[in-house]
This record gives sequence, C-alpha cells and structure tokens, in this order.
Amino acid sequence: MLKSMIVASATLFMSTAAFAQSTVIVSEPPPPGAVVVREMPAQVRTYVMQQSVPSVSYQGDVLVGRVLPQDVDVHVVDGYNDYAYTVVNERRVVVDPGTRRVIQVLD
Repeated sequence: MLKSMIVASATLFMSTAAFAQSTVIVSEPPPPGAVVVREMPAQVRTYVMQQSVPSVSYQGDVLVGRVLPQDVDVHVVDGYNDYAYTVVNERRVVVDPGTRRVIQVLD
C-alpha cells in the first residue's frame, strides 16, 4: 500500500513538473525569423472583412510570418494604426504596417 502511494505521488509530481516546463515566459525580443502570434482585436477583423479592395496576385503561399513585397498595397485599419490589411490571392490578410509581416490570414 505504501509503495503504491509513493508511486502515485511521484507520478503526480512528475506530471506537474512536466506541465510547468511547457510554460514559456519571454522577456526579450524574439530572435530574428521567429514567428510571433499576437491577439488581434475583434474590431480589426470586422473592419477588414467589411472593406472592398481588389485582390493582388502573389506567387507562393501567404502565411503568417511571411513579409509581403513592397509592391503589394496595404491599407491601415481605421483606429488601429498597428494593423493594416490587403487582399492577396482572394484571401484577406492582416499585416503589421511597419514590417509588412503577415499577422493573420482571414477566411
């Protein structure tokens, strides 16, 4: 009985330790090339989905973290200067206006 209690306690402790290791707290800027996902306000998504802009043809996949070329026009979201949008290959894309890096692809 005592042995099974020790094993159960050890198992519980190990699973708690493993869970704690999956939590990451970042206090420094991410390394170059890292993909950073940030939560986007719902109002930004609503605004972008309501806008009518022509789609731009782009070779390759449009993915989160990818930087759009300078010849792709992006439009700043009214009231949210940290977000811009465009439509690429018939898909609405939210980008960081400073870096032109894709934040989210909306469907």
